[in-house]
Amino acid sequence: MRLLNEHDVAEAAGRIEGRVRRTPILAMAAGEAAAAPVVFKLEQLQHTGSFKPRGAFNTLLSGDVPAAGVICASGGNHGIAVAYAARTLGVRCEVFLPLSSAPVKVQLLRALGAAVRQIGSVYAEAFEAMEARRAETGAMVVHGYDQPATVAGQGTLFREWLEQDPDLTTLLVAVGGGGLIGGALAALGHGLKLVAVEPRRAPTLAEALDADAPVDVAVSGLAADSLGARRLGEIGFALARHHGLTSVTVGDDEIRAAQLWLWHHARIAAEPGGAAAFAALSSRAYRPGADERVGVLICGGNTDPATLAS
Repeated sequence: MRLLNEHDVAEAAGRIEGRVRRTPILAMAAGEAAAAPVVFKLEQLQHTGSFKPRGAFNTLLSGDVPAAGVICASGGNHGIAVAYAARTLGVRCEVFLPLSSAPVKVQLLRALGAAVRQIGSVYAEAFEAMEARRAETGAMVVHGYDQPATVAGQGTLFREWLEQDPDLTTLLVAVGGGGLIGGALAALGHGLKLVAVEPRRAPTLAEALDADAPVDVAVSGLAADSLGARRLGEIGFALARHHGLTSVTVGDDEIRAAQLWLWHHARIAAEPGGAAAFAALSSRAYRPGADERVGVLICGGNTDPATLAS
């Protein structure tokens, strides 16, 4: 497998320019959010509330979309992004979701005009149903995390972030299926320290690194609707192994505490998966050195605001 690199990400950036937002950053001095300075990348302000439109647009614009349109499986955010890109480009879209997907995400999908099918209890079951449907219709599959164009599109986020703050030394990035961290590794290579953060109840990267290959893991927990892939993607795994990436895991209580801190102290509305990277810092699962300038990615904000009031 050819490893994706910064040239693939640069091409993706040119392809999707004008289709996605250049999301802002928020810098906090040492002592506000952690012992070291922290720079939040607010990708929850992206179209559809997550980073996912970057990969969706790059995939749709990289090939010819058939008359049957596009089809995907998702925990929610990827499907919303594909539906948004499809509507923008005037093509049909069908999305398969597990029954565990957050109601707010299902509502967003329907509002975007996608045909929504909810099947199974986890993403993997929705993916199997999607594959059967694709064989019937001939629609273009837009994979959520294991397709080169998707991963390269996600990498544009990190290229953009470093343009906004070239002094960053360390980035904390949440991991589900590996498309986001794969994009980070493709864009940055060995240029920065990358810390992968994943839920303790969905440790796809940790298990893959232990087994030296992607393996199925049991998936559950607070962030399962966005970080609940059963198996790490081959692209993300190849990049992680090549660059010697390691993972930090966080529990549901730590993710929930991070989510509430972000809202009450910075008015950042993050979904559980979107708060997972910060959970590694706020729980001290990751302890930066005094000379580190840490970037924390808020990767999604599709949550019911009422859940942040407690």
